[in-house]
Amino acid sequence: MSLTCETCPVRDSAACSVLTEEERNELARAGRTRHLSRGETLFTAGDEDTACATLVSGALKITAYDEDGNERILALIHPTGFVGEMFAPFPAHDVVALTDSQLCVFARADMTRALEQHPALTRALLRRSQEDLHLARKLLALGSGFGANEQVSKLLLALAQAASDSPCHPRLQFELPLTRGEMANMLGVTIETVSRVLTALERARIIERKGARGIDILDPARLENFS
Repeated sequence: MSLTCETCPVRDSAACSVLTEEERNELARAGRTRHLSRGETLFTAGDEDTACATLVSGALKITAYDEDGNERILALIHPTGFVGEMFAPFPAHDVVALTDSQLCVFARADMTRALEQHPALTRALLRRSQEDLHLARKLLALGSGFGANEQVSKLLLALAQAASDSPCHPRLQFELPLTRGEMANMLGVTIETVSRVLTALERARIIERKGARGIDILDPARLENFS
């Protein structure tokens, strides 16, 4: 499916927003839209069919597996995030959809050509990649040095911030991209611990859960300092 930039929900915030309309249309002609269902794999470690993509909607996880076959979530990718190995012969990790997702996918050769032609796009992708790296380090740091209450509450805040259009304020109503098991995986705690903390936050009227994944943050300040 060809790309339709005119209706793209991240056209003003993705890296390609630095391009002119003509330049963006030229880039779009080299790409395609891909839809993933939850659990579907975008890239597998060791794939020889190299490509890269910008996430338009949904959420992705970057994962690795230990020698016992246990999954380790290394990073989360949110809309406008960029994935793909530009300077390696093949992906080092699996990239899997956490929710139904839509992406703009490009062959690596086409993206390399675009970066050579448009230095502004190179800088924008570098900035985007740096932001994603900082978020990944922040999430990984939650796995040590904090109590369970702090781990879960800070993870909720990080996910709320990632869902927000504002760099300064978290989104107060959002859908969790992670299951309780995936949250436990990231934090190195049990599913029961995650459930206990979520229940405690709800009883304290700090958050309110809506259905299976919906979260309303009622008191951001108390969530940030919950321990």
